[in-house]
Amino acid sequence: MQKERILEELEKCSKDPIYFITNYVKIVHPIRGIVPFSLYNFQKRIVTEIDGNRFNIIKKFRQAGVTTIMCAYSLWKIIFEQNKLVMVVSIGDRESTTFLTRVVGMYDDLPSWMQPKVKEKNKHNLILSTGSRVRSQPAGAGRSEAVSLLIVDEAAFIDRMREFWAAVYPTLSTGGDAVLLSTVNGMSNLYYELYNGAVKKQNTFNVIDIHWKEHPEYTEEWAEEMRPALGERMWRQEYECAFLGTGENFLDTHTLTVLNDNINKDYVSMTSDHLRIWKPPEQYHTYVLCADPSFGRGRDHSAFHILNLYNGEQVAEFYSNKTSIKDFAKIIKDEATKYNTAYVVVERNNLGIALIQELWDNLEYDNLWADEKNDIGILVNAKNREIILSHLEEGLRTTKFRVNSERTLMELNTFIISDSGKIEADDGYNDDLVMSLAMGIFAAKEIINTSPVAIETIDNKDKAEHNPIFLTDRKATAKEKLKEYMTWLMND
Repeated sequence: MQKERILEELEKCSKDPIYFITNYVKIVHPIRGIVPFSLYNFQKRIVTEIDGNRFNIIKKFRQAGVTTIMCAYSLWKIIFEQNKLVMVVSIGDRESTTFLTRVVGMYDDLPSWMQPKVKEKNKHNLILSTGSRVRSQPAGAGRSEAVSLLIVDEAAFIDRMREFWAAVYPTLSTGGDAVLLSTVNGMSNLYYELYNGAVKKQNTFNVIDIHWKEHPEYTEEWAEEMRPALGERMWRQEYECAFLGTGENFLDTHTLTVLNDNINKDYVSMTSDHLRIWKPPEQYHTYVLCADPSFGRGRDHSAFHILNLYNGEQVAEFYSNKTSIKDFAKIIKDEATKYNTAYVVVERNNLGIALIQELWDNLEYDNLWADEKNDIGILVNAKNREIILSHLEEGLRTTKFRVNSERTLMELNTFIISDSGKIEADDGYNDDLVMSLAMGIFAAKEIINTSPVAIETIDNKDKAEHNPIFLTDRKATAKEKLKEYMTWLMND
C-alpha cells in the first residue's frame, strides 16, 4: 500500500473505531476460523455509545459479542491514543488473561504498518510504543494508577464488587471512562444498583440495553429450541436480561413478578416515613402485628408488619434502625390498639425478650401471641427457621398473603439461597422485613387454625361470627351498640 493511502487509512481509523474494527480487526469464529469482525447493527450502536459517553453500563444477553467488542475497542484505544491505561477487570485471573490474549491476537492480525511496536507483552500487560497499554487483572488486584478506561466484564458476578468499585472509582477522577458489562444475576449486587440508578437518572451512567432479537442469527425458531433446553429461569437470565427472579432467589420468578406488579405506593407516611399505612382498620377484622426488634443504633432495623387476617393483606409497616426498644414498644402498642387490639407476635430471641417485657410489664398490652407451650412470642432457631420460611414462601406463592410495600419487596428480591444452602439475605443486604413477615404469616396461620372463636376470613366469612370485642376507634351506631350488648348478654 502506498504511503499516502496508509496515512489516509490511519486517519480514518483514528477518528472512527467502527471503521477500524470492521475493516482491520479479525476474530476467531468457532466454526469458520479467523474471520473479519463484521459488526451487527446493535454492536455498532454499542461502540458508538461507549465512545460518546464517559460512563456506560451494558445489560447484555449471552454470546452477544460484547466482550469481543471491548477487546477490539481497547486495541483501538492504545493504538491511536497516547499514554492511555486501559484496565480490564474480570471475575478471575483466567478470565482476565483470556481477555488480553484476544487483544493480542487482534493486534497480531493487523497489517504491519498499523502495528505500533510492542514494548512489553505478558499474560497481564500489552504495552505499545504509543505509551498506551492494556492491563488485565481480577478484581481486587493492584489498582493505584489513574485509569483512562476501566472495563469490568461480567460485573454482576464479581465477588466483593462493591469494595472494588469503592477503591477503583477515585482513579477515574482525573477524567477516566468506565464500561460495566454483564448478563444479569438477580438484584442483590452493585451492578443492578448502578443499572437501576442509571435508569432512574440517579447517577451518570449511560444505559445500553441489547436484546437477543437484535441478533440476526437468533430467530424465533432458535428461541423455541433454546428456551426449554435452558429452563425458564436460565433463559430469563441469559437471554431475556431479566433482573427479577434470577440469581439465587428464595422466591421463584413468577411469585416475585406478581409481588412486583402489586406494589402499592399509595400510603400514609408517619414518624419520618418509618411507619407506612396502606389501609385503616376495618370493624370486626382481626389483625396480627409481627415485630422483629433491633437495638436502634444505626445497624439492623426494627421492623413490623400489620396483616389483616381476613384477606392476608399487609396494611401497615414499620422500618427503622434508629428507634430504641422503648420507643418501638410504644409504637407497637399504639398501632396494635388501633387495629382492633391486634395480636402482637414478637421474635423471642435475645432482644425480643426485652421488647416483650416492655409491652407486657410497662405498657400492659396483653394480646401478645403465645406458642403451643404458652410462651409469649416466637422463638426462631435452626430447627424451625426453615419451617417458618416455608410458610412465607407458600403464603406469597399462593397469594394468600399480599405485600403492598416496596421496601419489603426489595428485601425479598435480595433474599437468597446461598452456596452453603442457607436461606438468608445476600451479602450487604438486610432481611429484617422478610423475617418479621415470615413470622407474621406463620403466626397468622396458627391463630386462624387454633382460635376458639372462628376468625372471619375470605375462606370462612359465611361461617364465622363477628367478635364484638374488636371495634375500631370510630363511634358505633346505636344499632351496633345494641347488637354488641345483646351478644355479650347472651354469651354471659
